[in-house]
Amino acid sequence: MKHEPVERIVKEVEDLFGAAEEGLSDILLKELLLNVLKLKSDRLDTLDLKILNRSLRELRYAFKVFKPYRHIRKVSIFGSARTPEDDPCYEMAVSLAKMLADSGFMVITGAADGIMKAGNEGAGSDKSFGVNIHLPSEQSPNEFIIDDPKLVTFKYFFTRKLLFVMESNAVALFPGGFGTHDEGFETLTLLQTGKASPRPMLLMDLPGGGYWEAWDRFVKDQLLARKLISPDDCSLYMISHSPEEAVRETCSHGGRS
Repeated sequence: MKHEPVERIVKEVEDLFGAAEEGLSDILLKELLLNVLKLKSDRLDTLDLKILNRSLRELRYAFKVFKPYRHIRKVSIFGSARTPEDDPCYEMAVSLAKMLADSGFMVITGAADGIMKAGNEGAGSDKSFGVNIHLPSEQSPNEFIIDDPKLVTFKYFFTRKLLFVMESNAVALFPGGFGTHDEGFETLTLLQTGKASPRPMLLMDLPGGGYWEAWDRFVKDQLLARKLISPDDCSLYMISHSPEEAVRETCSHGGRS
């Protein structure tokens, strides 16, 4: 079939879906197939085709994994992969994840060590998803999710981040580095612009900790003071110093983006 003219394949696709009354799913599937066939005449570079192919493969598989659990509310937990197990933030993340699981939620983490491992440990494998990514170093799955069928591994950050937001009902950010801030600001941007449904965005810190307070001062002293954001944007996030408070806030909201 690969040697047949593209025009003939397009006609076969149209005939296939045109034989029955089309629902929205059929329409979308036909558009997907036709767009793939158009790549032949577009003559894109090989790298372009690799990115398109890998992205579609990753998303198709991830959606398949998450689909049976769409009726269960979930919380994405972000934080540093470098947080050691004896760090109080690690212990807080374990407690938060356990309380969420006990309250009927599942958790989604990046599947690596540190805060991500704490989230999977606290929730337990039955209530955990791992959304891992291929990196040159540092990102092998943690022991609590490595052999779980709910572990999905991505090549691209943008497909991975889509799942973190699309499949969650709330977000909890623990202290972390560039990746944590990237995920946090992306979520804030989606909430600010209405591209994601309203949800709790919880900035988790220890009692007396100043990590997110310093971040909050920067946001208000620089972004808000310069009118780069509006006052209402500061209500998109909440600093929390206890798992109990975070769970109460999460339980008070529902919905899915």
